[in-house]
Amino acid sequence: MVIVDGPTHAGGLRHKFTHNTNSVFHFTRWHSLHLLCDRTMTSSNFLLLLLVQMLMIGSRADLPGTWELLVANAGIASMHTAVTRFNTVVLLDRTNIGPTRKRLRQGHCRIDPKDPVLKHDCYAHSAVLDPATGLIRPLMILTDTWCSSGQFLPDGTLLQTGGDRDGVKKIRKFSPCEETSFCDWEELEEVELAHGRWYSTNQILPDGSVIIVGGRAATSVEFFPSKHGGGAVNFPFLAEAEDTQMDNLYPYVHLLPNGHLFVFANNRAVLYDYTMNMVLKQYPKLEGGPRNYPSAGSSAMLALTGDHSVATIIVCGGAQFGAFIERSTDTPAHGSCGRIEATKPDAVWEMEDMTYGRIMGDMVMLPTGDVLIINGAQAGTQGFELASQPCLYPLLYRPDEPVGLRFMTLNPSSVPRMYHSTANLLPDGRILIAGSNPHYFYKFDAEFPTELRIEAFSPEYLLAEKANIRPTILELPEKINYGGSFDVVVTTELPVVGIIEVNIASAPFATHSFSQGQRLVKLAVSSAVPDAVGSYRIACTAPPDGRVAPPGYYMVFAVNTGVPSVAKWVKLL
Repeated sequence: MVIVDGPTHAGGLRHKFTHNTNSVFHFTRWHSLHLLCDRTMTSSNFLLLLLVQMLMIGSRADLPGTWELLVANAGIASMHTAVTRFNTVVLLDRTNIGPTRKRLRQGHCRIDPKDPVLKHDCYAHSAVLDPATGLIRPLMILTDTWCSSGQFLPDGTLLQTGGDRDGVKKIRKFSPCEETSFCDWEELEEVELAHGRWYSTNQILPDGSVIIVGGRAATSVEFFPSKHGGGAVNFPFLAEAEDTQMDNLYPYVHLLPNGHLFVFANNRAVLYDYTMNMVLKQYPKLEGGPRNYPSAGSSAMLALTGDHSVATIIVCGGAQFGAFIERSTDTPAHGSCGRIEATKPDAVWEMEDMTYGRIMGDMVMLPTGDVLIINGAQAGTQGFELASQPCLYPLLYRPDEPVGLRFMTLNPSSVPRMYHSTANLLPDGRILIAGSNPHYFYKFDAEFPTELRIEAFSPEYLLAEKANIRPTILELPEKINYGGSFDVVVTTELPVVGIIEVNIASAPFATHSFSQGQRLVKLAVSSAVPDAVGSYRIACTAPPDGRVAPPGYYMVFAVNTGVPSVAKWVKLL
């Protein structure tokens, strides 16, 4: 017998039905549920499966969350996405994709005699979006950013590294600006990466520098700015984690509050002291097969709370080993998740299952501390035209619930978001969904076409009936110092009952199912004290040091009984 999982509703209950193994239950591209039953199925089993279908289709209207179309045609499919401190969004594809649907400014074309597709390229492969207005301005990128990496520096500049071909050793910067000003990509000429970095991962460190980890044929790390006399440092763990289909690319890298790095590749993880280039601990292997590119699920570090000394990592989903080599589009994805307290001396994986198997899902840390899992497919693997059965239902992972009740199914999208799609938290609490191009070039006459639409998903906390408890931040310092005290003044329509949280969220670089540098820290706060009519003053303590929250710009959310404010930006230094 096989268990069929229906959606988990807001109360945490999940419908489960058993059926004969000759039946198959799956999604189509239009998020309809179809039942394929062979002629040996009994009438009672068929009626039971029909009931499953009716319950799940009828339940869609009751599932939490809403969708909206932000941009009908962005012109480019964003393979890499990042939100800036000016509330704009950087969209970035690759340069050797051929024509996009967005042109560069007149008189600004990329000339590249070695480009196999367009040697005289007047199309934009990057752009900046203002979600408030929907306006998109083309940006000029010169070298190939295919499957590259990125991270915001402490001054708010987006550092962008590596890629393919002429971009494999390139370092680029984008210094964001107000929508009324002009800013564009800068490609550094005086400095380059020591090793070519294609499918690598960036992570900002406590001192504000960035470590660049791995990449195809690069089992090493290096730093920006350069450290230890410059050059790359060998990191044997990455070679040890490689298998015959790689599966060690885009490693999951999390900065722990003890200052060390949790590095996960394939199905293995280590505690890495990057200052000494030393592996301090090998964690137990995670069951369930490979978890990184080209078999990627996703990973996130849960919110740092209390004294910020405990860090818990989750890794969910992935493709079965062999799907990439065999180019199998219908091999079912993993639905298992591992959760580990990485700072615990005898850390072990706690296993649980998602409602659906999923590859290429994106994990977004919400201001509340919950995790949104969105995008991806239920079968196949990463790579061009190697996946099927889009996973249209987002999941909400609630870390404080017991095992078995942590996943809640949310309102589905109608737009498949497959290979090369992204998800990013916006300051207003929505999640910006962009990209999806499972083809080598742009292709629109396909089952899963190149996707130029940009959407926003609103979690349940943005429901209109919760507006009367949604805080508004009235006062917040522009800068805060490590360990320092500061006040936040908020207002709410209804009186405050209980503690209003003040949580800070980084702006990560999202690509290939992993948000590089993603972080949420819940600050120590006092009770909300009435400050004036309808307003409250909250005394807060900034993070103690850069190990808990590296220096830079953060979104500050006031969260009242699970409902976050619109964020304001603060510089932590």
